[in-house]
Amino acid sequence: MLNQNLKLNTKVFDADVEQVPIRKGFGEGLLMAGEEDKNIVGLCADLTESTQMHFFANKFPERFIQVGVAEQNIVTVAAGMSAMGKFPFTSSYAMFSPGRNWEQIRTTVCYNDTPIVIVGSHAGVSVGPDGGTHQAIEDMALMRILPRMIVLSPCDVIEAKKATLAIAKLKQPCYLRLAREKSPIITTLDTPFEIGKAQIFYQSEKPAVVGIIACGALVHNALKAAQDLEKEGIAVKVMNVATIKPLDVNAIIDLAKETSALVTVEEHQIAGGLGSAISEVLSTNHPTLIEYIGVHDEFGQSGAPAELIEHYGMGVSHIISAVKTVLDKKKTF
Repeated sequence: MLNQNLKLNTKVFDADVEQVPIRKGFGEGLLMAGEEDKNIVGLCADLTESTQMHFFANKFPERFIQVGVAEQNIVTVAAGMSAMGKFPFTSSYAMFSPGRNWEQIRTTVCYNDTPIVIVGSHAGVSVGPDGGTHQAIEDMALMRILPRMIVLSPCDVIEAKKATLAIAKLKQPCYLRLAREKSPIITTLDTPFEIGKAQIFYQSEKPAVVGIIACGALVHNALKAAQDLEKEGIAVKVMNVATIKPLDVNAIIDLAKETSALVTVEEHQIAGGLGSAISEVLSTNHPTLIEYIGVHDEFGQSGAPAELIEHYGMGVSHIISAVKTVLDKKKTF
């Protein structure tokens, strides 16, 4: 059942659960942050409405710069503004920032410890018809290896808004990963949020035998899988990891000790992403059986978002299958 202590959306399993793009939470959060802090500025690479930065741009045109299709300039311009006391948020498609301008982010932002926020929208294969050239499924790997960079992947529109507001107060190099498509609202305004803290969203009535650790829009698939598994008598816990870096190491180790078997779920390459980060933690602290849900060393392609999620093995049925696979391994481990 849903963790009642977190005051999650009680309609999350309903067919008519409200769905809103996660990126909208960023747009609303940046507007609120800008109202509170006059030093916050916005820069966009000719995708203002797509990244939802138009809320901020319309309210504060004197604090907004349209850089144009020049992603390799956007963070260097932002760095100059930061040097003059501003706190820049930059936005583009994740495939172009950080995809196209990774070296500029590495040197100008992280190496110099410059407080700039990189907002990568339209991440994952659910960009759909835009195709493999625009589907960033390597971005978390690119960003989490950078020293000083914080990496966030919120699960819904409300969590994205809270993450944006938290980043605005943090004033450190950050990467905020956002999805394009509408996705179910899982949290509520009363659900707590803290950078660096993972949360158990679902816990079966019986002691869990497998832990499912998910991030981003696929948290909803993980929850649906958990509900179906419980109907089959398989008890699981679902952990939402909105902060990919720094990971909530203690929470992950505790879940591994409790279940001795995990499934990680992410709309990203398995190599270098959430699953890899968790494996790094557990290999030195508590070796644990893990199955990985994500993209298996492939590029994306054009298609309907839901079809692509299924094609690349990230649907509810695939999560259920992975849970059963790791349970079978657990019996002989």
